[in-house]
Amino acid sequence: MAIQWFPGHMTKARRLIAETLPTQDVIIEVVDARAPAASSNPLLHELRGRKPCVKVLAKGDLADPEITDRWVAYFAGLPRDLVPTPNGPQPRGMLKPLVIRSDRASDTRKAVVAACKELATHPSGPGKTVRAMVVGIPNVGKSTLINTLMERKVAKTGDEPAVTKSKQQVILKNGMTLLDNPGIMWPKIEEPEAGYRLAFAGAIPDSAIDYEDIALWGAQFLLDAYPELIVARYHLKELPESGDELLNEIGKRRGGLRAGGVIDRHKAADALIHDFRSGAIGRISLEAV
Repeated sequence: MAIQWFPGHMTKARRLIAETLPTQDVIIEVVDARAPAASSNPLLHELRGRKPCVKVLAKGDLADPEITDRWVAYFAGLPRDLVPTPNGPQPRGMLKPLVIRSDRASDTRKAVVAACKELATHPSGPGKTVRAMVVGIPNVGKSTLINTLMERKVAKTGDEPAVTKSKQQVILKNGMTLLDNPGIMWPKIEEPEAGYRLAFAGAIPDSAIDYEDIALWGAQFLLDAYPELIVARYHLKELPESGDELLNEIGKRRGGLRAGGVIDRHKAADALIHDFRSGAIGRISLEAV
């Protein structure tokens, strides 16, 4: 099943970014550390041209640490004018990767501010203020990052995508300005697997997807890539042979048995997806490099 989601307000968001971008010194692109390439929006790379970019891999505490380290090395080792997107490497400006964790707010503030100052395009000196634009697809952690940098809640956050509906500018204690923008997707996700990764991670609203289909994809992926975590989380005596069987086992163990022994597949799907997104299964990455 092809997964696509491009609501009307994103066209306006794209236009706002294009209009404001020339006034900014550096871009902070927030991606999901569990799927760094799939959550890199090719539209944003097209818009920013050669504007320098701090690529923040958010939710690092939910991702497989070994795979995340490889992604950071990959980004850092790219030729200066290439960055990966779901449609392949694209020529762009300077890029600096950073991994952030929700439990290390102080480290996040220091690292992001230092990286922005390092890459800022204007000359340094007294009175010079770094202007950074925060961009990314929905539900990757843009607003959470801004709240962390501000040390207080100034941006709305939520588990559903597209919580931020309009741009807003805030000023950090050090004078640096941040311009928050609504998350935007691109009109067509070319690679089907990228669509499933985004949906399973929560970048696409559950109301816009076939919930059981996404859970089946996730179940099979987890069986193939992280079988030991699945066995431990759901207290399985043996590994199911397929994602379909895994969902049935989860349904049995999570109160998903209906009258007559029929398994509530939606309830099983909900349990698996919630366990993955919350990190209850373990630290998992949906794509490797």
